[in-house]
Amino acid sequence: MKRGKRYAELAKLVDRATLYDPNEAVKLVIETGKAKFDETVELHVRLGVDSRHADQQVRGAVVLPHGTGRTKRVLVLAKGPKADEAKEAGADFVGDDDMIEKIQKENWFDFDVIIATPDMMGKLGRLGKVLGPKGLMPNPKAGTVTMEVGKAVNEVKAGKIEYRLDKANIIHCPIGKVSFGEEKLVDNLKALMEAIIKAKPSAAKGQYIKNCSIATTMGPGVRVNAQKFA
Repeated sequence: MKRGKRYAELAKLVDRATLYDPNEAVKLVIETGKAKFDETVELHVRLGVDSRHADQQVRGAVVLPHGTGRTKRVLVLAKGPKADEAKEAGADFVGDDDMIEKIQKENWFDFDVIIATPDMMGKLGRLGKVLGPKGLMPNPKAGTVTMEVGKAVNEVKAGKIEYRLDKANIIHCPIGKVSFGEEKLVDNLKALMEAIIKAKPSAAKGQYIKNCSIATTMGPGVRVNAQKFA
């Protein structure tokens, strides 16, 4: 991938051979986040597991102490009192079969997270081929299949994010915006890394965290010393 002159100049500030302390890494990322918009800071972690095996999957959710800097649109699939609970908690969209039909027939995706009660999963499961690739299928491990819909909505709105392995055994997650400053970004980074370490599968052998880096939307990656989170 060809990079521009701006990227090349910013990359000179980063020593790719160095494993930076989390605070130093965040400082560097802020220094290289010089775009004309408030760049998102992302964490990328390569794990020593094989996602093709069910017993080596790494997936979960964590509430970042300072959120992500982005308010997520929440769709809740529930009926009766649980639907009322979702509305009271501030869900952006609430429904049941009608919403599932809207997704299916209108290709509607004006939401970022789906929270569903267990009884809705039978019908929603039919949309797995559509929702799965987009990372939108609710999952009990992520706390998005639950009877506690009010609590789930509040957590998402407060900055709860889901982490999961991709096919290359890498987790990609936002930890905030450049404007957050060093302290808040370090807090979020630590919270996410501790959750990923805690989620280590018992079937994982050898080195669990292969490498870890953070980067802004448009900036170079900065390698982080993962041992600092152990």
